Amino acid sequence: MASAVKDSRSGYGSLLRTPGAWTFLLPGFLARQPFAMLTIGIVLLVQSTTGSYGTAGAVSATTGVSMALFAPQSGRLADRFGQRAVLLPGVLAHAAGVAALITLALAHAPLWTLLAVAVPTGASTPQVGPMVRARWAARLGGSPLMPTAAAFESVTDEFTFVVGPVLATALCTGIHPAAGLIAEATLTLAGGLLFAAQKRSQPVVHRAGAGDRPRVSALSVPGVRVLIVAFLGIGAVFGGMQVSLTAFTQHIGQPGINGVLYGIFAGGNMLAGIACGAITWKVGPRRRLLVAYGLLALATTPLWAVTAVPLLGAVGLVVGLCIAPALITGYTLVETLVPAAARTEAFTWLTGAVALGQAAAATSAGQLADGFGPSSGFLVPLAGTALACTVLLALRAHLLPRGAAAGADAVTQHVPDRAGAGAEDRERELARA
Repeated sequence: MASAVKDSRSGYGSLLRTPGAWTFLLPGFLARQPFAMLTIGIVLLVQSTTGSYGTAGAVSATTGVSMALFAPQSGRLADRFGQRAVLLPGVLAHAAGVAALITLALAHAPLWTLLAVAVPTGASTPQVGPMVRARWAARLGGSPLMPTAAAFESVTDEFTFVVGPVLATALCTGIHPAAGLIAEATLTLAGGLLFAAQKRSQPVVHRAGAGDRPRVSALSVPGVRVLIVAFLGIGAVFGGMQVSLTAFTQHIGQPGINGVLYGIFAGGNMLAGIACGAITWKVGPRRRLLVAYGLLALATTPLWAVTAVPLLGAVGLVVGLCIAPALITGYTLVETLVPAAARTEAFTWLTGAVALGQAAAATSAGQLADGFGPSSGFLVPLAGTALACTVLLALRAHLLPRGAAAGADAVTQHVPDRAGAGAEDRERELARA
């Protein structure tokens, strides 16, 4: 195991020494923070102005649904016209939407106005994570560092879910209920414009010619549809935990520890992500996903019954530790299932699924917290992961490389995890199937 970690570290070092990498990594990190701040910022602001977790969850859910529906379209447009052409108008529209949402909430405007503004706010959320992954692919090509880049980006996403919600919660509870969304809009605008300015690292746009094959949609790949269900369940954990922890800490009269509890949950997520990237796996990604998802569903089981703060923090840590392996493995499987020309779109489908699951869970957990008490909202992560795990088990055959879309011969050139072990994993998986 020590040698595996050593090799992984040298791989990370080589990756970060890639010429031009830091020019898009730093602004990309800033620009992706709002993805994890938006929904929790909306929940805290709207709950503060209306006194209802159900209303706050509904507005947050509308934003998440809009984000999920429009994210794949954003990825498709970026593949076709370039990332800069999509980001520049997008970040401006998003900042304007957040400003309007803050103004309406503080003015105690009717619910329908908040829902109306939430639609363009979610739709314009920049999909920076998939764009960064696409830039790595363009920069590295068929390099052996590609699996390392996939692991690095997954860990970065996990870190985003550590920093973003904790920062938003601290600003909303310590300064002003709108401070979290103000910071979200500022980071979106500054980070998005800086990221869009890095034109040299942007993937080359290939215009389709008259004799070219039509573009393959990522959604036409059966394995992608299965992964979308899995990521919906993961989003249910994020949304359910955000709303339920907020309701629980408000109920016991300690709203200030909400950020601490969520930080413990998200910190476990990040630590597990780092560990996953530091291991040379001998088990195929499909089996890893099934095992990790089963553990995740199991870990969410006791949440609703916990009433002590230290125990809730411990259970939340375990839940966080179980999320990262499922997320990272899901993104890794995309490399083996989806043609390169549709990979950015596939990544946005998965990030959109997380947002959609998060939105649905926020609404459901809010309604349960209002009607049956704060702890009842913790049933949502359990239900979401249990249903998704059932689908994964039933449709696991679609997660094999042979289920990729027609014409995906280029996909087989990418190894799913570490170079050297991927081909053997695929052979063993096919034999077992």
